[in-house]
Amino acid sequence: MRPRTRTTGTTAGAAALALAVLAVLAVLAGCNRGSDAAGRIGIDVPRTDTDFWNSYQQYLEADLARGGPAVLPLANSQNDVGKVVSDVQALTAQGARAIVMAPQDTGAITAELRRLAAKKIPVVSVDTRPDDGPVYMVVRADNRAYGERSCAYLGARLGGHGRVAELQGDLSSINGRDRSEAFASCMKRKFPGITVHELATDWKGEVASAKLQSLLAQHPDLDGVYLQAGGAFLQPVLALLRQRGLLKPVGTPGHLTLVSNDGIPEELAAIRAGTLDATLSQPADRYAEYALYYARAALAGKTFRPGPTDHGSTIVRIENGLEDQLPAPLVTKDNVGDPHLWANQTEQGR
Repeated sequence: MRPRTRTTGTTAGAAALALAVLAVLAVLAGCNRGSDAAGRIGIDVPRTDTDFWNSYQQYLEADLARGGPAVLPLANSQNDVGKVVSDVQALTAQGARAIVMAPQDTGAITAELRRLAAKKIPVVSVDTRPDDGPVYMVVRADNRAYGERSCAYLGARLGGHGRVAELQGDLSSINGRDRSEAFASCMKRKFPGITVHELATDWKGEVASAKLQSLLAQHPDLDGVYLQAGGAFLQPVLALLRQRGLLKPVGTPGHLTLVSNDGIPEELAAIRAGTLDATLSQPADRYAEYALYYARAALAGKTFRPGPTDHGSTIVRIENGLEDQLPAPLVTKDNVGDPHLWANQTEQGR
């Protein structure tokens, strides 16, 4: 019978050391896996000079903090399409295998999209649909519906007669074009008794305020204003109207009917205060959520087809890919307290 071997302190210490080494190696292996995945998604945020895009970035950061594939530090192209290109090239040089962007000039990004496609790097475009160049998915609300529904609201409130100013966005952007074309078409078709003054602004609040001030000097009988971007235009417009003694509460004589697009907390506060009639809530939270969702799906090799989704939207085919059109509800005094509105879920909106 073989004698039983007794474990000495030295042997036990060696075993413990071996286990510790294995544990460290396991941790390092996990870190290496994370490092291999690091930078798999590169994200360019288009700007930080509007409340809407600041909210979008905050939602992105919150979603990323909950886990998933690692992401390179966010880039910010500051509303400069040249910087979008340089940011994206820097991100891919650092190892990004999928790109999330929101090009504000949708006609100038084509060459970069083709470069990315040649490198088999899928692109998710948020809020804006590039005019040309392949995209894996566009995450966007129906911007033509913004123009049409804003027109329908203004036209109904004015009884089909009067004079309105339209503060247009940048017409080099598909969003500015879609909203402007849809608004004009709707007004011509449904409300021919309303005169529309189109004021191009390049999404700049100071330009919107200056042009509206000039229009009011010529036409003090203005009845309403359509703000294509509440995040950029709301505060300058309210300040101008207050300065001119034209900021009358909703429902009182002399009130200018105001409808905007974005759905930021300040717009909801203005609706509660009676200085803004309505806004269409552009879903900053869902833009962030589904931008990351589709970027991860692209990395996993998933494909999608047109039709209804399981998150209340519809995927449509576009010339250069697919577009997931997320819903954008109309907000008025009747539903401004809806807790499902993203702006009511922020600290400012509470």
